[in-house]
Parts: sequence; structure tokens; C-alpha cells
Amino acid sequence: MTPVLRAALWMTGAITAFSSMAVAGRMVSVELDTFELMLYRSLIGLGLVLAVGGTLGRLGEISRRQLGLHALRNVCHFTGQNLWFLALGLIPMAQVFALEFTSPIWVALLAPAILGERLTPTRALAAFIGFLGILLVARPNPAALEPGAMAAAAAAICFAGSALFTKRLTRSQSIVSILFWLTAMQTVLGLACAGIDGQIAWPSPAAWVPLTVIGLAGLTAHFCLTSALAVAPASIVMPLDFLRLPVIALVGMMLYDEPLDPLVLVGAAIILGANFLNLRGEVGRPRHAGQENRMAPRRTSR
Repeated sequence: MTPVLRAALWMTGAITAFSSMAVAGRMVSVELDTFELMLYRSLIGLGLVLAVGGTLGRLGEISRRQLGLHALRNVCHFTGQNLWFLALGLIPMAQVFALEFTSPIWVALLAPAILGERLTPTRALAAFIGFLGILLVARPNPAALEPGAMAAAAAAICFAGSALFTKRLTRSQSIVSILFWLTAMQTVLGLACAGIDGQIAWPSPAAWVPLTVIGLAGLTAHFCLTSALAVAPASIVMPLDFLRLPVIALVGMMLYDEPLDPLVLVGAAIILGANFLNLRGEVGRPRHAGQENRMAPRRTSR
């Protein structure tokens, strides 16, 4: 199995998990603010990492090396995730995801500087075509920018930074170590931000089910995303996430009666075409790049 195909399979799991998290996040957004939501999500995720990692005997892989890079990555993600949850409560899901999907554009443009990956003509063309599809779906109006749209757009930039720093971490850190510091650091950030006003709301019994889904889905999504980034270039992995757009558009229509605009389908088709172009170009490239991007959890665990 080629690295690109393996990454595509991992991203299928990430897409499912992220979509589940969006639905659960909207369910609890009326009861908890975004900082409280992130606090409980991170606490649940931390418990899962410790439980599963302990059961599998992999907690020894947790390393304190590169804590500065972990912190930088988690500040980017924490900020982006809060903005993302905020946008979910303000604008339709399809629009949130469409604006979020400008993130691969930032990844493709910044990867050469941060990761040393080459920006090939095929990657640049695929990113441009995908961006045109996003514009068709979102149809942003600069004269009347909504807070929700601005939050989703800013989240995309933060997610791009998180993805790039995650890719750098996969070169020397195991997935268990990355997920542990993800949940641990964001628990501290969530506690500090949620308690800044001196009040932290305790979830109602009904809210614990979606909160558990958020914690489990968030951890699963990052496990899949980190696994994909470990076997393929970031500028290839992130555009695969475009597939979330048609999925969440259908979810929004079925669960929340959000209109399924025909232009959403046209834009999604353009985005899928861009992904196909990107993947086809990568399959034809030499495989030596995939060898360079393999993660080294076994070296870390020894």
C-alpha cells in the first residue's frame, strides 16, 4: 500500500470523527461556552489516552523532548478549536467547514518554509482549484462579514499551524506522546481560560453524552490525522480533509434543516476534483519521499 493510500484511509477515520464532533459540539453549545467545552473535552481525552496507553503498555513513549514545539502546536490548535466551536453555533455547518477548508491552502504555502516540503505545480494547482470550490460554497460577502464566518476563517489559519507543527513532531515523537501532550496541555489551557471569570459551569446529565462523543471523536480524529501526517506530506494529507464538506452538508440538512444549496454540491464536486488531481500527481511521484516522512515510534519507545 502506497503512503498516499494509507494516508487516505487514515483521513477517512478523521473525517468521520470530525463530523461527529461537529454535531455533538452544536448540541452542547447552548449550555457551555467554548472554553468550558474545550476543558471537558480535553479532560475526557486525557483520561482516554492514559487508559488506552496504559493498557497497551505504551505510556513509556511519552517524551518531554520538544516541549516548546508541543506548546506551540497546542496553542495553535486550542485557539483554532475554540474559534471552530464558536462558529458552529453562529453559521450553518457547511459554511463553517467550507471556510475551515482554507487551511490546506495555508499548509501548502507554508510547508516549504516550515517543513522543507516542495511546493510542486500539481500541489499548487490542486490548492487553487480547491479554493475556488470553497468560494463557490461559502460565497463570502466582504461588505457584511459575520462573526461566525470570521471565526471559522481564523480557525483555518490556526489549524494550518497545528498541522505543520504536528508534522514536525511526527519526525521524532510517537503518536501516544503527541496525543498525551495534546490533551494535557489543552486541559491546562481550558482550565485557565474557562476559569478566568471565576465561574466554570458543570454540565447537566444530558450534556455528558455529547461531551463524551466530543472527547472520543476529538481524540480519534487526531490519532487518524497524526497517523496520516506520519506517512505522507502535510500538503497532501490536509486537502484530503475536503471530503468532510459534502458529508457535513448532508448532516446539516438532515438534522438541522439547513438548506442544501445546489452550489454547495457544485463546489464540493470541484473540491473533490482538486483532491483527485492532487492524489494522482502524488501516486506518480517516486516513493523516496514517503520513506523520509515515516514516524519513528519504535525508536522513541526503546
